[in-house]
Amino acid sequence: MIEPTVTMPPERVRRPPARRPEPPRETVRFPVLAVVFVCAACGLVYELELVALASYLIGDSVTQASVVLSVMVFAMGVGSLLAKRLRCRAAVGFGLVEAGLALIGGCSAMVLYAAFAWLGESRYVLVAFSLAIGVLIGAEIPLLMSLIQRGERSGRAGRKASLGEEDDAAGTVADLFAADYVGALVGGLAFPFLLLPWLGQLTGALVTGAVNAVAGGGLVLWVFRRDLTARSRALLVAVNVSVLAVLATATVLVDDFEQAARRAVYGERVRVAVQTDLQEVVLTGDRQEPPDLFLDGRLRVSGQDEYRYHEALVHPAMNGARARVLIVGGGDGMAAREALRYRGVRSVTVVELDPGVVRLARTDPALASLNGQAFRDPRVRVVYADAFRWLRGAVDRLQERYDVVISDLPDPGITPSTKLYSEEFYGLVAQVLTPTGRFAVHAGSVTDRPRTYWTVDSTLRAAGFATRPYSAAGRAPGFAAGPDRADRAGGTGGGPDDWGFLLAVRGARPPALGLAADAPRLRSLAAGTLEAAARRAERGRGAEPPPSTLVHPRYGG
Repeated sequence: MIEPTVTMPPERVRRPPARRPEPPRETVRFPVLAVVFVCAACGLVYELELVALASYLIGDSVTQASVVLSVMVFAMGVGSLLAKRLRCRAAVGFGLVEAGLALIGGCSAMVLYAAFAWLGESRYVLVAFSLAIGVLIGAEIPLLMSLIQRGERSGRAGRKASLGEEDDAAGTVADLFAADYVGALVGGLAFPFLLLPWLGQLTGALVTGAVNAVAGGGLVLWVFRRDLTARSRALLVAVNVSVLAVLATATVLVDDFEQAARRAVYGERVRVAVQTDLQEVVLTGDRQEPPDLFLDGRLRVSGQDEYRYHEALVHPAMNGARARVLIVGGGDGMAAREALRYRGVRSVTVVELDPGVVRLARTDPALASLNGQAFRDPRVRVVYADAFRWLRGAVDRLQERYDVVISDLPDPGITPSTKLYSEEFYGLVAQVLTPTGRFAVHAGSVTDRPRTYWTVDSTLRAAGFATRPYSAAGRAPGFAAGPDRADRAGGTGGGPDDWGFLLAVRGARPPALGLAADAPRLRSLAAGTLEAAARRAERGRGAEPPPSTLVHPRYGG
């Protein structure tokens, strides 16, 4: 019997779907390196924003820079460790990290300024932002390393790697760090030369955050879109759009915010607010009263009380030859006003670093009236320069010799002023003084910061001067002569109740402390007043502190 043959239908074999060709190696690596470059630039801008704003709001730029940098570097290490948990989802993790960094870094300046303006304290906020930004920056490189290596491995999958395509972790790390360092260079240069002068601190940070969000989100949603699920893609789009919306809204409202914060800091009587290339200059007061001048939030001229300070600073130094007068600082014109009251003065040279201060002192009616229109006097010459550098040039020119030098500078505890209270600077002053010349120095408060005051005295004597200490009492409440920003307008605590000065001459014999026989009529000084001021200052003398030099500044509390 013949068995029938059964023919089975051919079995259908399912073929795997054709894989989309992976992007070549360069298609992955170059966009990643470009984003590393942009993100590194943004990260350094955040860092510099924190340092600059903290120095302005809190004071002592060396301390604030040290706090920000050390905390941020520590946090970057923590962020690198935490990023290990996100390596399995590196694409979505990097996208969220960059969105968070853009939001926190972009808003950091506004929040820091708001904390200072309305809470009066921004130190803890500074540390919190340094930690958060550092953690997020630290997570960037490990996640990008995972992404770029994954892209290269997938690009080689299914084909034999050529000789130059073997895994090269060292080369990848080198490329990433090279792009990171170059980006940091660009960000570091862009901050002082582009962002700060063109946009200011608040808007500059917000714009940087927007650039950061676009770069980070664009990389993940474009180059690494295959690594994202539909849910992850929707999440990243929503987060980045939200971050950009917040930053755009803050940018639109930044002017109103700044005005409100300025009123919280200075009160309701802000008349003029100017951000120069170097500092914030604010003029407050009613039209019917003398104005107050603030430089970077510190009250430098109190309209009701400034005559006590400037009379005590200038007039003891004018007791003698006075044909040529040099004023270091004094861009408000008050010291020049007092010097010009003497008939024997033939020239007054004012060396001021910030042209914006002099411009305001010339053009604002209230401030120009307070300084007696000093800058319109033909005997006054203004030099816009760093006083240290300018004095070195004056020494070389030999013909620059002065009968009186007046140092009308901020407290030496403020870091930018420290070099102008150094032994080297006083040595330059000694070389431009005539043999009988006199040198008057504002040295901070005798009673509130005695170590700072006597360090100035010790530094002057180390530079070859003999000194006569004295002080002036009667400071208006809130006059912040020192580096502490707590003594600001509207603050609850009053500032120190005196100004400390030193009158110095070359040689070993201290100068006589008195007024010239032809001195103009003064409101706060008399011979008896100066003698009492000298005795009051001498009572605070203790053990002699070491002098301050450029390489070893010694000013403290």
